[in-house]
Amino acid sequence: MILAGDIGGTNARLAYFQPQNGHLRLVSERTFPSREHSELGEIVSQFLDDSGTRPEAACFGIAGPVRNGRVETSNLPWVIEQSRLAKQIHLPATLLINDLEASAWGIGALSAGDLVPLNRVTGPAVGNQAVIAPGTGLGEAGLFWDGSRHHVFASEGGHTDFGPQGDLQIELVRFLQVRFGHVSYERILSGPGLVNVYEFLRDSGCGKESPEFVAALENSDPAAVISGAAIDGSDKLAEKALDIWVAVYGAEASNLALKVMAPEACSWLAASLRRFLRSCRVQYSCSPSWIRGACGRCWKRSRYRSSPTRRPVCSARRAARPSAAARVDPKAGVRSIEFLRGDSNGDHPAGVVRSGG
Repeated sequence: MILAGDIGGTNARLAYFQPQNGHLRLVSERTFPSREHSELGEIVSQFLDDSGTRPEAACFGIAGPVRNGRVETSNLPWVIEQSRLAKQIHLPATLLINDLEASAWGIGALSAGDLVPLNRVTGPAVGNQAVIAPGTGLGEAGLFWDGSRHHVFASEGGHTDFGPQGDLQIELVRFLQVRFGHVSYERILSGPGLVNVYEFLRDSGCGKESPEFVAALENSDPAAVISGAAIDGSDKLAEKALDIWVAVYGAEASNLALKVMAPEACSWLAASLRRFLRSCRVQYSCSPSWIRGACGRCWKRSRYRSSPTRRPVCSARRAARPSAAARVDPKAGVRSIEFLRGDSNGDHPAGVVRSGG
């Protein structure tokens, strides 16, 4: 039995998986609100005690840079050390990896039924890939193609400087500089980032809030309220905020494709913002805002337009947990799989941009 975890700034999702015939079978799962706990060890110990089962190995995908088995989480006041956690849960075979690295390992575990193409391109796409996933923060990772298999590597690309397009985005940068100083892509491409964009538009006089909408923002998750109102067309200011958000998402997906030399193959978009994506479905990712953002960044626009863009129909948790499990157990059939096959109809909890060899 393998214990896998997807540890984010909002939720910590743990699950048991059993390797079976080259695949991973989900045995049990549970979600814990991250901020209600003082450390990861407390969550894992509770899960193990309640399950009454002991795993053979454990792997946790953590939102933050993992160096020498240690990570200071990006959106939680936690410092997690692999050796200390292993002692806490009495399991020497414990591994910490970056959460987007985990997602990248798990892409190959998704079936065609998990995937939805946003645009179709004929012919195989073989080469480097990149993964992008907005959630509580913005995660990015890459997959280097050596000619026969992919090698996953983590990055902290979400913290790079935001590059605005057009006067409105320049004003957005100025607004966020006053609030945060440094303005990274994560300040926009995340759940809190969508709220930042909305508040910029509101404070800039681009629209007015109704008392009912103000109350909803105060009493619920504001990112979910804004995205929901944008999708159902009930609030014009929210629609404008989501248009900007989607355009920036397209731009950064294209940026990432260029950085890892993956402009000719395929983009995979994350489902970490589960409620947003569940509401959004395919239409927003195929919207003019997305296309403008993506193509505006590309050194050859026609190449990006003709590359397959995919988003997973499943939520981020579906792939992030099995991906951590797959990273631990080579027998699960993911370590050496050719990720994102050219004939798959893809969409996953992390976004991938795959290049021609």
